[in-house]
Amino acid sequence: MNKGKVLLEVDNLKMWFPLTKGVLFKRNHGYIRAVDGISFNINEGETLGLVGESGCGKTTTGRCILQLEKPTSGSISFKGEDVSAYSRRNPKEFRRQIQVIFQDPYGSLNPRMTVESIIADPMIVHKMYESREAVHHRVMELMKLVGLKAEMASRFPHQFSGGERQRIGIARALALNPSFIICDEAVSALDVSIQAQIVNLFSDLQKELNLTYLFISHDLAVVRHISNRIAVMYLGHIVEIAESSEIYENPMHPYTKALLSAVTIPDPEIERERKPILLQGELPSLSEERKGCVFAGRCPMRGKECSEMEPELLEYDENHFVSCFKINKWRTTNA
Repeated sequence: MNKGKVLLEVDNLKMWFPLTKGVLFKRNHGYIRAVDGISFNINEGETLGLVGESGCGKTTTGRCILQLEKPTSGSISFKGEDVSAYSRRNPKEFRRQIQVIFQDPYGSLNPRMTVESIIADPMIVHKMYESREAVHHRVMELMKLVGLKAEMASRFPHQFSGGERQRIGIARALALNPSFIICDEAVSALDVSIQAQIVNLFSDLQKELNLTYLFISHDLAVVRHISNRIAVMYLGHIVEIAESSEIYENPMHPYTKALLSAVTIPDPEIERERKPILLQGELPSLSEERKGCVFAGRCPMRGKECSEMEPELLEYDENHFVSCFKINKWRTTNA
């Protein structure tokens, strides 16, 4: 959807979880449509922010890319190769290429392992170095890279703050020299001041190591500072994709506008004059069979066609894609 060498491509991805009844003879009586036909790509060296409310399918998308979930349909390509075939044929190489940084810095680290053991473990499993001395040297390099002191290597996770634990998680993710990292709400459990430090660290590491990120978050203020492009999700669908500056300065989809209106602005005078957009109607269930636009029940712009057909994600402007009948019809009429 934009120019450059594509590293990851997701095409019409669906992840439906079956709903079953019964204890012995389980019968399928529907599906949870966690991800329902999304498409996007990520270029080498860029950060794509994936934002939306809790439960919209962001984390499930990341899990499908990591092959922790087997998608219901659709395709995921990494470096031009089908991910499912790649992960089956050469699972260790796949894991080396794609890593993840989890949301919870408290629950994602083994409390019985020292920091050095946590960071060294992936290198030992993948047999990256022939000697323990080489592994130790690499661990020290990674700790310095993420802002941890060498004397911390013998400590255990409970002896660190939340921000320091997340730095340990980042060092562990970098241990295998990946080219692509999924950051799943990687700063949401941290204090605001620590969030800024970790986001800056992500940016510095990207420049130094030429990393590519999928940055999953519900916090639009955080995503703005790290993302080159932003994809907005709503109930398993991507409703808008554009450059980060374009999303914030010229949001087109009514859901994107509502999300941005809820973001707090530091200037108290501007904040007092702003009015958040309050969406009417109930959030539909992910298990309901839907016809038409997924946002139609809460959209102030909805028309007759919105409840009858599902809008495509079309290019409204250069590299700015919107899934909305009204907006794309206006664009076509005024082109």
